[in-house]
Amino acid sequence: MRLSSTYAIFIVISGWCSAAGVAPYHVINKISVPGEGGWDVLTVDAQSRRLYVSHSTQVEIIDIDQNKSIGQILDTPGVHDIALAPELERGFTSNGREDKVSIFDLKSNTVLTKVEVNGKNPDIVIYDSASQRIFTFNGKSSDTTAIDASTGKVVGHLSLDGKPEFAVVDGRGTVFVNLEDKNMLESFDSKTLKMKARWTLSPCEEPSALAIDIQNNRLFAGCGNKIMVVVDAGSGHVITTLPIGDHVDGAVFNPNTQEIFFSNGDGTLTVIHEDSPNTFHVSDTVKTQVGARTLALDNKTNRLYLPTAEFGSTPAPTADHPHPRPTILPGTFTILVVAQS
Repeated sequence: MRLSSTYAIFIVISGWCSAAGVAPYHVINKISVPGEGGWDVLTVDAQSRRLYVSHSTQVEIIDIDQNKSIGQILDTPGVHDIALAPELERGFTSNGREDKVSIFDLKSNTVLTKVEVNGKNPDIVIYDSASQRIFTFNGKSSDTTAIDASTGKVVGHLSLDGKPEFAVVDGRGTVFVNLEDKNMLESFDSKTLKMKARWTLSPCEEPSALAIDIQNNRLFAGCGNKIMVVVDAGSGHVITTLPIGDHVDGAVFNPNTQEIFFSNGDGTLTVIHEDSPNTFHVSDTVKTQVGARTLALDNKTNRLYLPTAEFGSTPAPTADHPHPRPTILPGTFTILVVAQS
């Protein structure tokens, strides 16, 4: 049936998608989090209903059914990211300021031990179930460290061709990582630590965010020049590009809805629908809040969580900090909850 132009305009204005029959995404709640300092990445454990949020020198733990803080993992200086290995009942944090990984118990949140990564500034940390290894991606030494998730022992290192920014796994033993300063993507074998491929992401510049559709073998990279690229995870071929917001730093793929989400520091969330493995379209641009540049997905409820805060003035540049960030206003750290309703 062909829609009349009047009816089509009504659908757009009312904010409903006639094809999908669902409402657009919007911020449905805000979770206030105590404490001061910056943040980076956050992780959802859908089974235990917990959200783990990096927060300066600790990890905040939030009950996502009750939307309230229930604890912290302390002494994680400069924590960037949190990885979970539920089958081992362990979690892992990348502590950038001390070049270590904290290993903690998922039930008690007790830190069991710390591991030296033998690299500089561990940033993203991921768990690969195929090898049962943790991988830290060390931004200042341009390498990755492999840690046996069961024993906590370092089992290898691999040099990368540039600064790693974000990484994902395919569940079959391949790790993919963005190289932000080289506009490239590399892949390697999680068991042998042998490099498998190096691909250019042109026209992508400064790739940061990365997500994966395992079933359709597609990678989605968010880029600093306000585009995302769809990459064939087998050949490295760039299939298409689409526009996204500015200052992207997070991406997730939701297989329940066939959507890719990009969180942008400019205060927007770009929603892209995967119509087929080679066809995509921007289905929504959601107003969030300036600074909400990372995100996590609860694949049980399809809700998204984005950390941010309110900001004050920006300090003057210095030799050590040539690109300073604006100050964070005390008491304003919050988690935005985004969903359809």
